[in-house]
Amino acid sequence: MSKFYITTAIPYVNARPHIGFALEIVLTDAVARYHRLKGDDTWFLTGTDENSLKNVQAAEKEGISTAQLVERNAQYFHDLRDLLNLSFDDFIRTAAEARHFEGVAKLWQAADHNGDLYKKTYRGLYCVGCEQFYTEDELINGLCPEHLTRPDLVEEDNYFFRLSRYGDKLLELIESDQLRIEPRTRKNEVVSFIRRGLEDFSVSRSTRRAKGWGVPVPGDPDQVMYVWFDALGNYITALDYASEGPLYERYWLDNPNRVHVIGKGIIRFHAVYWPAMLLAAGVPLPTTIFVHGYVTVEGEKISKSLGNVIDPRDVVQKYGVDAVRYYLLREIPATEDGDFSTERFIRTYNSYLADQLGNLLNRVVNMVGRYYDGVIPAPRDYTPAEQGLLDLAASLPGRVDVAFERFRPDEAITAIWELVSAANKYVVEVAPWTLAKTRAAGGPDGAAAEARLATSLYSLAEALRLVAHYATPFIPASAEGVCRQLGIELDPSGDWAHITQWGGLAPGARVQPGGVLFPKLEAPKA
Repeated sequence: MSKFYITTAIPYVNARPHIGFALEIVLTDAVARYHRLKGDDTWFLTGTDENSLKNVQAAEKEGISTAQLVERNAQYFHDLRDLLNLSFDDFIRTAAEARHFEGVAKLWQAADHNGDLYKKTYRGLYCVGCEQFYTEDELINGLCPEHLTRPDLVEEDNYFFRLSRYGDKLLELIESDQLRIEPRTRKNEVVSFIRRGLEDFSVSRSTRRAKGWGVPVPGDPDQVMYVWFDALGNYITALDYASEGPLYERYWLDNPNRVHVIGKGIIRFHAVYWPAMLLAAGVPLPTTIFVHGYVTVEGEKISKSLGNVIDPRDVVQKYGVDAVRYYLLREIPATEDGDFSTERFIRTYNSYLADQLGNLLNRVVNMVGRYYDGVIPAPRDYTPAEQGLLDLAASLPGRVDVAFERFRPDEAITAIWELVSAANKYVVEVAPWTLAKTRAAGGPDGAAAEARLATSLYSLAEALRLVAHYATPFIPASAEGVCRQLGIELDPSGDWAHITQWGGLAPGARVQPGGVLFPKLEAPKA
């Protein structure tokens, strides 16, 4: 059994979660669920970044305390657990937990002991939205390249981290894939950034400018930690890095799979700053950083000013959680930007879930009910007619493994749905209803038809069982629904080789018709 630790980035809590973060956390959840299915010892962390200046400003705008704002908004993010059917093992709040304050203080002191922190007066252009200083040549017409707002000119005493010490070491780790960055285009982007030369960066801000909010710098009450030094530490403070407890040992020190899932806008901090900080503190690095793209809405970047922010609660309440999970994971390639549109959402749902999987399940359950009194029959001899199903079933474990190794859930779903499509084609070609009529006529032809009918309905039920098992990371509630109607349970044993082998369905299960699992959605009115 292998170990597997995976995290999302922790989002700011100045506003409710939107569909872009829903993509990240559902993607991470699918990977975590997949590794659990395989029997891996898996730990999935998410949480909230509560110490940023933008949270302070959002609270001031509402006329409430920063503590009140982050408490309320952090709950919105935690509530995604039930809303999106997530399986995270831990949720860390960076402004509310002693394990985090103690852990990042320890990380700071370790870097300081190594001579990698120093204090100086700094004057620079600061974007509150990014929580980042920019040089003038990084701006676009004087505006932040991410938010297209004009940065503030800030001058104050700050602590700096000696990032310039670590360029060569980071290049060695990244180019050799000891620190693996996926996809390769993002790896090349990071390598190019490092090759241009690394400059030391600010890791604190004045307590005055932070309005007293944040993690205090050890030994200096006039400074709080700059958000990235504080926030990035969550990945180990949540494991009790402060006291080097059993979770830290199990999932960070003694684990070959330490994975961060992040959006492309924060790649520099995770793939350059964070590994350098860990090197300075003598802490092992993550093994993999997977970088996903953005969700656009009707072709436009999500923006409050454009009024196109989509709250995942609204979409789930209207269409259902698995419909949303399926769309995000199939229709938005994880490595690129992808669009969310109502028209495409409904088309995807109706085509793949309602028409293909839903209709297949309904037909199989109804035919087993009609022809075998609701009991799945034992197969007889397989013929070339079943070969397509058998071949696809045999290829699926390897194809799904490769897709998840590349963090491409869309490719895994495509492979799984090839089996759905093949089963639908098989129904038409074999025509069990015709076999049932021949069986009823009796005689030698009737006996042969009985054998073919039993084999065909078993094969269809077994294909559905395999689809449900493979689809569990993506549409967990619906996968259980498929198995429930087949009269079986999803096997939680983690014996991947056994579960995914054709023939795992024991004949004799009694189907349980449960209504339409995926009712068709109406297209939006013009």
